[in-house]
Amino acid sequence: MPVRLSMTVNGRAVSAEVETRTLLVNFIREQLRLTGTHIGCDTAQCGACTIRMNGKAVKCCNMLAIQADGAQIVTIEGIAAADGKLHPMQEAFREHHGLQCGFCTPGMVMSAIDLVRIHPNPSEETVRAELDGNLCRCTGYHNIVKAVQAGAKAMR
Repeated sequence: MPVRLSMTVNGRAVSAEVETRTLLVNFIREQLRLTGTHIGCDTAQCGACTIRMNGKAVKCCNMLAIQADGAQIVTIEGIAAADGKLHPMQEAFREHHGLQCGFCTPGMVMSAIDLVRIHPNPSEETVRAELDGNLCRCTGYHNIVKAVQAGAKAMR
């Protein structure tokens, strides 16, 4: 049985009818067509589906869309400036080559922004510990750590 939900996504009010079993990640990708939020594991282990909900990073692959009813959602598509200028964390990932294939990058960037909210000047050890729930199969994390620290500095 469908249910109606409403939320704000990237500053835009949206409402839709969804099946009660619809996952938030599927709603974002399939109904809103915001495909930067990736599906990697379906078990909240890899972090590819990380978004910001009500100001905090959350993994949305194991959340029902109805759980976000009334929420403020920001996806990777919503963090750049209106003029297209990249968010400082996105720019740091680009500048420090904190990506290879790019599949994990949206979730890494969203998690990194939340990390900096909590730890404005994170050490390498802090970055590695805080990104523990985000998996990258390509980079070995070295440049990701450098990117997060540079992004943190740019965000201050």
